[in-house]
Amino acid sequence: MVISMKNTTEPIWHDRKRITFFGLPFTFTSYSATNEVLYIKQGFFSTTEDEVRLYRIMDISLKRNLFQKMFGIGTIHCCSGDKTLGDFDIVNIKKPREVKALLSDLIETQRESKRVVSRENIVDNTGHHDDGPALTPDDFDDDDRPFGGDEDFH
Repeated sequence: MVISMKNTTEPIWHDRKRITFFGLPFTFTSYSATNEVLYIKQGFFSTTEDEVRLYRIMDISLKRNLFQKMFGIGTIHCCSGDKTLGDFDIVNIKKPREVKALLSDLIETQRESKRVVSRENIVDNTGHHDDGPALTPDDFDDDDRPFGGDEDFH
């Protein structure tokens, strides 16, 4: 499965979307990944080529229904921060667990090399954030005083 880890333009993984029944690659969607980029190519007469930088992918998960399990295929769902692609699926591919593990390793390597840190801000429905009292809608600086007025600018 691994071709090369040195050249970033050389594909590390490549597969085609397969039809659910029999798991045959009779579709016009192909996927490939290098060390830095995941490519999605769709179409026959008119084609669309999308790419997403691996460090922009924040989370991946594997989904398999009964027919996918029977034919050894699966769908990987990717949550990304990419502006054009957004969240997307890598649909009906062979060896989905191995591909998910490979992509996860590549993503983590890219995020570490680019020093990308994802932050989660946990806010409940009452407006409380995870480390203090609730902020009023006009208290953006967390000093417990409403924003506005000339008293801030002397």
